[in-house]
Amino acid sequence: MSDERFPGSRVHASALIEEDVTLGEGTAVWDAVHIRRGATVGRSTIIGEKTYLAYDVTIGSFCKVNANVYVCAGVTIEDDVMVAAHTVFTNDVFPRAFDRTPGALATSAPTEETLETRVCQGVTIGANATIGPGLRLGRFAMVGMGSVVTRDVPAHALVVGNPARCVGWVCACGVRIASEDAWDATSIGDSTECPRCERIYEKDADGPTEVRGPAE
Repeated sequence: MSDERFPGSRVHASALIEEDVTLGEGTAVWDAVHIRRGATVGRSTIIGEKTYLAYDVTIGSFCKVNANVYVCAGVTIEDDVMVAAHTVFTNDVFPRAFDRTPGALATSAPTEETLETRVCQGVTIGANATIGPGLRLGRFAMVGMGSVVTRDVPAHALVVGNPARCVGWVCACGVRIASEDAWDATSIGDSTECPRCERIYEKDADGPTEVRGPAE
């Protein structure tokens, strides 16, 4: 597993990596991956087998992008993100094979109508999820498996279902710190402690804000 274009990275011999792609040191690209031109992947990231990264996609460092993930143009994934198997991103709100009138194929390249999606630091996206176009998934949010995300997700929110809805709030370490009903019953400024890592969060208008880090 090596490609002389990417010293310090591991690339399976069956992977197809186009020109002008950047891979960070320690990153592993597994079998049958296709990475299009202009894409950037940070360091110590895993790109699982049969995953597709479109033109100019950005993937951060210390990410796990599992098998059969489809990352379309316009997607930026920040550091420390997990994208589980068979996740699909989308970027088009007018999806047709043709452009305005039938009779010819529309371009598959990004256009002025291609919407951008950002997956912020520490997010987890469960297996078989679908992420709609033009969205922002806030830091440390968690998307349940099989969910269809059609709106922005706040930081630390746990969303599930089709369409995905918030059912609770999660710690940076991944443990749920409150159900949605329990969270609604608290007041701005109230605090809660993660039972796993002992981080403490205060409630503000946008969700949990970390006020004490994990216990050593």
